[in-house]
Amino acid sequence: MNTEMLRDVWQRLLTDPGKSWVLFEHGTCVVLTAPEGMLAEQATEILREFGPAQAGSSAGDFGVIDLKDAEGWVVTRHHNDVLTYVGPDEPHDPSEIAVGLLGRAKRHQDGTELHVVHVEDRRVPTIAR
Repeated sequence: MNTEMLRDVWQRLLTDPGKSWVLFEHGTCVVLTAPEGMLAEQATEILREFGPAQAGSSAGDFGVIDLKDAEGWVVTRHHNDVLTYVGPDEPHDPSEIAVGLLGRAKRHQDGTELHVVHVEDRRVPTIAR
């Protein structure tokens, strides 16, 4: 899945005008509820800590959301603001466990490679006085 398609999906899903977010190469999105400074750096730090999967710990857990506003799924984890998109044509098996494992693998890859491909900065600019 290419960056443009991933960006378009996340723009449809994350419609809150007050939430900035950062997209990583394999479809993981970090939503920044308290954005500050360089957003890519802030998101990278969050994903570095909460992205890599560790079997047998909460970092290996996942949840699967079947999307209504787009085709595919969002795979969640123990950090509410780290989400990974899985497209409808990606899993060979569309069962929840297969989608979740694929999403977890993609999140792990993003959490170890840490390659930012898009920053959506929705902060309201402050007016200098």
